[in-house]
Amino acid sequence: MTTASTIPGTPAGDPLLRIRELEVTFRTDAGPAVAVRGVSFDVHAGETVAVVGESGSGKSTTAAAVIGLLAENGSVTGGQILLEGQDLTTLGPDAMHRLRGTRIGMVPQDPMSNLNPVRRVGHQIDETLVDNGVVSGRDVRPRTLELLEEAGLPDARRRAQQYPHEFSGGMRQRALIAMGLAARPQLLIADEPTSALDVTVQRTILDGLTDLTDRLGVAVLLITHDLGLAAERADRIVVMYRGEVVEQGPARELLADPQHEYTRRLIAAAPSLASRRAELARAGAVVAVAGGDDLLATPAAHDAPATDAERIVEVEHVTKVFRLRGKGLLGRGADFTAVDDVSLVVPRGRTVAVVGESGSGKSTVARMMLGLLEPTSGTIRFDGVEVGRKDRAAEVAFRRRVQPIFQDPYASLDPLFTIYRTIEEPLRAHGIGDGGSRRARVRELMEQVALPAELLRRYPAELSGGQRQRVAIARALALEPELVVCDEAVSALDVIVQSQILRLLVDLQERLGLSYLFISHDLAVVRQVADEVCVMQGGRLVEQGSVEEVFESPRTEYTRTLLDAIPGRDLDLSRTA
Repeated sequence: MTTASTIPGTPAGDPLLRIRELEVTFRTDAGPAVAVRGVSFDVHAGETVAVVGESGSGKSTTAAAVIGLLAENGSVTGGQILLEGQDLTTLGPDAMHRLRGTRIGMVPQDPMSNLNPVRRVGHQIDETLVDNGVVSGRDVRPRTLELLEEAGLPDARRRAQQYPHEFSGGMRQRALIAMGLAARPQLLIADEPTSALDVTVQRTILDGLTDLTDRLGVAVLLITHDLGLAAERADRIVVMYRGEVVEQGPARELLADPQHEYTRRLIAAAPSLASRRAELARAGAVVAVAGGDDLLATPAAHDAPATDAERIVEVEHVTKVFRLRGKGLLGRGADFTAVDDVSLVVPRGRTVAVVGESGSGKSTVARMMLGLLEPTSGTIRFDGVEVGRKDRAAEVAFRRRVQPIFQDPYASLDPLFTIYRTIEEPLRAHGIGDGGSRRARVRELMEQVALPAELLRRYPAELSGGQRQRVAIARALALEPELVVCDEAVSALDVIVQSQILRLLVDLQERLGLSYLFISHDLAVVRQVADEVCVMQGGRLVEQGSVEEVFESPRTEYTRTLLDAIPGRDLDLSRTA
């Protein structure tokens, strides 16, 4: 057996968890598929080890094997998983069930799908405590309230009586952390525990988790595709690629001197505050700043404010109020102001980013700009014409000129349409061309987004997340729009795929003269693609300016908080790429 000392950067002493030559195989219609092969690494007591890699790298499959929750068609076909010397691969289902929760806890990725929507949160934690034999009878509920308070949920007694849909995303994740640590396990597996959360909520959750695990001496196996997060939170990093470990070592050392090409690709693709839009743009589309090494996408023609002719979208004093009805929601009927007196401009051929936490109103602004919601007051003009104040013919023309790209590339594509039908549908709906010309246009669009033509016969479920998002972009470009509204268009993608999509968007803008409204909560990504930034908080626009002004000299405390919360923001990852 390989000893701990043969694994680079592994601390001395016996590890809590020792994985050796692990192999996981899935049964498929096409035969056995090996998803994980030859994986070896250690996790010591009180240590946080991050396993990083893109989707399909095998990191979540490895975690599922450790806790014994592989899919029904998956099994460990080789190697060992040793917890304090006990080989978990030899245990039966009943023994693994007793081990889960008591010795190994888990915080899964999606809190909404991992909490029972028809049971109160407190009852679900009660059940965890009883099932794991931690407490029983009258002692259960007091312990549940203690766990909720430990996880950072104030007013725990009231929260325990609420249902998951009455919690925010961050609150639901706190509840899952409480459940994962309920039985005081030795090892906690956190599988992308904050990937769906805003950076400020993410930092709060991770700070709370770190504090809890430090006080309890719990080891953490952190599964993530975010290198900045891994570097900031982990003692050591294990890099997986195509089911294998390609590199591992102390976090900062590995990032400072990556040995494997894939690790270098991950680092190069990681959005960071050192990024510049010029890293994505074509050479010659930017000008150099005298006296500096960085290239900034600041064409001289863009230095002056946009004139009326250069403004493709004008948002003036827009407010959106939603009427909330029913006693079950807020205890009484009420009005909720989602957007409050917002004004902004999108110049032609440029990218304006609207950033802020969930609930800040940024997506509501995007939907009003798309004509999907009507402002309560104020005006939105596209090319000088007020949105929503048009006849039927003008409405159809507007739809051709403005197209969206949404966050989830699977949910926004019809699963029953082939890729060809998906991209052709806008052309067919608007009566553009005949069958032959539409086929040619679809192939041209596939070439524009760098997808092979053989994918046209496939369905969305047969494509990767990055390929699906490229299809969504191709569909958005089918009608040759002038404005594309990107609503969290890359937030669900791994860093390498995300980098590819961002480069594609910038390249298409340079070639086609597109204008973008880019909605995001990820300021590191915004830094890479935006010309101008608008920061929203609580429905109001609290700051706006050029990307350099907002990032280098933020004027509001809220913007500074967003910037400070970006994982790994102080790491200059670009120097190690």
